[in-house]
Amino acid sequence: MLTTKRKPATLGEILREEFMAPLGLTQGALAEAMGVQRKHVNELCNDRRNVTAATALILARVFGNSPEFWLNVQRRTDLWQAMNSPSERKRIERAKPLGRAA
Repeated sequence: MLTTKRKPATLGEILREEFMAPLGLTQGALAEAMGVQRKHVNELCNDRRNVTAATALILARVFGNSPEFWLNVQRRTDLWQAMNSPSERKRIERAKPLGRAA
């Protein structure tokens, strides 16, 4: 389980800073390469859209890495947000562990 208090880099940050910037890619150019609308890429870059399995497969194909990479970035962010949201923490802490089955 994530125990760090430091927020992990979001998908948008990684996409922009580690992939698009070094390649000089614009959102429009990435959208064309992905075969999606520019709005889709804009929402990914600005963390207003989560990565789905299909989007992870597309990003992996475009950048030559694995879909698991993109899904893990999303998973880390989702877990961190759930663990650091007071309302989600209360909801999580209400859950009662089941005893061992005899």
